[in-house]
Amino acid sequence: MPRFLSIYKTVERTAPPLPEEMAKMGKLVEDGFKSGYLVATEGCLPTSLGARVRLSQGKVSVTDGPFAESKEVVAGFAILNASSKEEAIQMTKDFLEVAGDGECEIRQIFEAEGCPGLATNTASSKKEAALAS
Repeated sequence: MPRFLSIYKTVERTAPPLPEEMAKMGKLVEDGFKSGYLVATEGCLPTSLGARVRLSQGKVSVTDGPFAESKEVVAGFAILNASSKEEAIQMTKDFLEVAGDGECEIRQIFEAEGCPGLATNTASSKKEAALAS
């Protein structure tokens, strides 16, 4: 089954979620894990605790948060098991109804196992190669 990454972006909050917001999100997450469509999910701490690392023309720069120039920031992510992009979109719509204003970018996750002849550097591939020699 294909997996999708849903990246949630919204205006950064200045206060933690209310208890009732946490309860609604907790129920959605619990139901997602129980039904098997939710593989992983996490929220992000404020940008004031983060950093941006950029490589440009061979030079690395690090900018500590907060990121004042950002209107929206990555607030969290989810990895979803979905049979199609349309199903992942519906799951994301359900999430946004609980999370509130913001947007999610949905990207299908590359699965090397589905690409015949593609060499991978996974631990299992290295182990198989070692056993074959």
